[in-house]
Amino acid sequence: MSKDQIRHLIDQRLPEAGVIDTALKGVQLFRVTEPVPCAPAVYEPTVVAILSGVKEAILDGEHHAYGSEEYLLCPMTLPVEAGAPQASDDNPLLGVMIALEPRLMRDLAIEMETTAGAGFRHDGLSQPALALAKWDTGFTEALLRLLELLDNPVDAAVLGPGRLRELYYALLKGEAGSAARRAFGVGNEIARTIDYLSSHLSEQVTIDDMANHVGMSRAVFHRRFKEATTMTPIQFVKSMRLNNAAMKIAEGKTVSEAAWDVGYQSSSQFSREFKRLYGQSPRQWSHARQPALGPA
Repeated sequence: MSKDQIRHLIDQRLPEAGVIDTALKGVQLFRVTEPVPCAPAVYEPTVVAILSGVKEAILDGEHHAYGSEEYLLCPMTLPVEAGAPQASDDNPLLGVMIALEPRLMRDLAIEMETTAGAGFRHDGLSQPALALAKWDTGFTEALLRLLELLDNPVDAAVLGPGRLRELYYALLKGEAGSAARRAFGVGNEIARTIDYLSSHLSEQVTIDDMANHVGMSRAVFHRRFKEATTMTPIQFVKSMRLNNAAMKIAEGKTVSEAAWDVGYQSSSQFSREFKRLYGQSPRQWSHARQPALGPA
């Protein structure tokens, strides 16, 4: 019943296709009624809950399709392709995106680990970089309680931070909790490295720079990074740069401007690597593709 109530709340506020920000910081509602092919995007730490339809995300060639039975947790910034190829008027993609505030997630994850002890920390096994989790009672009720605040701006301002914390807690306890704790709890070196990379994307950052940033040896860092993201550090940096460039081109920047903005000093090298990854030159791609909706 709670899930039906959530859908009703979204339907009330978004009867037509689009994306809207809400009075709750970082919370967006979306409705898509036409197919959106998967295209380059950069996910920020986010949770995406679908109430109808199917959304797709591709990370390093691995497809993730999810609908109303599972929510998606992206615990760190990742270069992906995303879209909603099946969306239609009869079967719209309807859902909510919630940006995860890293400092609050870290504080809550560490507090939970400290209180519960070492047994609550991630188990050390490889966890997916993008995690799908079944809607459990804790997550569903926390999301409903959060969205119910949209009826009253004062409630949203006063109670919103507490309801977001409740939702974060449900995420950390839920089926994707281990992936979340790996990114935000004790031992979150890879997530911190990705934060560092995201703010230095136009610079020539080496593997040694990344390893030194989190106090690891090059070999250990390389292994841990690939376990966390499925990509080597160099592959990850290249994907981040090319995805960011593709998004800039879609927004109207020239190929040369986009390449320069993400650290390429040679347009020809950029075009070669872009075509190798996406199968089209940057100019061909800009005419044939549209950016995916939203960050997830």
